[in-house]
Amino acid sequence: MIRPGYSAELDGVLERSRHAREWIANLEAVERERTGIKSLKVGYNKVFGYYIEVTHANTTAIPAEYIRKQTLVNAERYITPEMKEYETLVLNAEERIHEVEARLFKELCARLASSAVRLLSTARALAQLDVLASLAETAALYGYVRPQVVEEDVLEIHDGRHPVVEHSLSGERFVPNDVLFEEGERVRLITGPNMSGKSTLIRQVALIVLLAQVGSFVPATAARIGLVDRIFTRIGAQDEIHAGQSTFMVEMVETANILHHATPRSLLILDEIGRGTSTYDGVSIAWAVVEYLHNHPRLRSKTLFATHYHELTQLANLLPGVRNYNVAVSEAEGQVVFLHKIIPGGADRSYGIHVGQLAGLPNPVVQRAGEILQQLEASSGKAVRINPLAPKQLALFPETNPLLSELKSIDVNALSPIEALNKLFEWQRKYLKE
Repeated sequence: MIRPGYSAELDGVLERSRHAREWIANLEAVERERTGIKSLKVGYNKVFGYYIEVTHANTTAIPAEYIRKQTLVNAERYITPEMKEYETLVLNAEERIHEVEARLFKELCARLASSAVRLLSTARALAQLDVLASLAETAALYGYVRPQVVEEDVLEIHDGRHPVVEHSLSGERFVPNDVLFEEGERVRLITGPNMSGKSTLIRQVALIVLLAQVGSFVPATAARIGLVDRIFTRIGAQDEIHAGQSTFMVEMVETANILHHATPRSLLILDEIGRGTSTYDGVSIAWAVVEYLHNHPRLRSKTLFATHYHELTQLANLLPGVRNYNVAVSEAEGQVVFLHKIIPGGADRSYGIHVGQLAGLPNPVVQRAGEILQQLEASSGKAVRINPLAPKQLALFPETNPLLSELKSIDVNALSPIEALNKLFEWQRKYLKE
């Protein structure tokens, strides 16, 4: 514990112990040279301590000062008075070192305690400097700006970015987004498919507001943020089996806590309320939560509400403080590209089947899901009669197959043989991917 040079007493004990250990370590070579017994060994056990072991064949060469201590089958063990002295030094030194170090440590603690107030205040100052320097370095390196933190109930973020996600992307650029709450806007409904960026957006708003209120610069080009009293989040739930609570129960408990404790100056981040139960139950609960947040005079908190339920977009026509936004999607030739840009208006489709296709679902599953979706939409969500042979007799050219569309648009009579072969090769590469 104690650095050499601090205590002369401790250094003396350590030096004597080190000298004794070196003497014992060299003893075997010294005694072999002195006695001429090449098989002589120096050993140690807990019963006798250090000893010198000599085989019976060499007992005639034993020096007079050797004292026999133990007889073995093939050898005799001896000690010498000098060896015992050094042994005592080594064994006692450990205990002595611990004793001196413990005393010195207590004395040092007592000296430090007399300056505890100064030391703790210095530590706190250094901790604050560490935090501020880290925030400043991050702001300088990654283009953060100083936000305006005001007393008014406003939320304006221009080109906001997620401070973590933007650095985890490799080979692609993070798409910034504006979040500008209009006068009277209280609840912003954000619709769009999975993987499109809804959750990232609402999380980044919470982080930007939090960073602004702790005094940090924020990842945006400009920001004007009204003080909030608390940030409430309902983002993702894990089953609490040990507590007998399902994912949906945890979701409802967290939502109830928000509705009971939020105020008009709170910021609410709600992600997929109602997804843990049946569709109709989920829509009903989500709808009622939005109405309650909007209408209750104690609430009317600024809320970012990400949802898959397109039915909720109707609320913008019924409640003056609700606005619809969605994630822009580009769709061409049956391929979907998520642009990660939030634009006004509600999403008209969820693109869930396209997400499944991107994730690697087998083509028969994707095609069959598309067929079922069309039938469900045509029957208003009622049960669909299933053809038991459908999985076995997949159409060679289903109605939704893009290959069929291309075939219809080609003038076969105008194709040269080489053009026809090239077209076949292109289709093979495009549509027969594993």
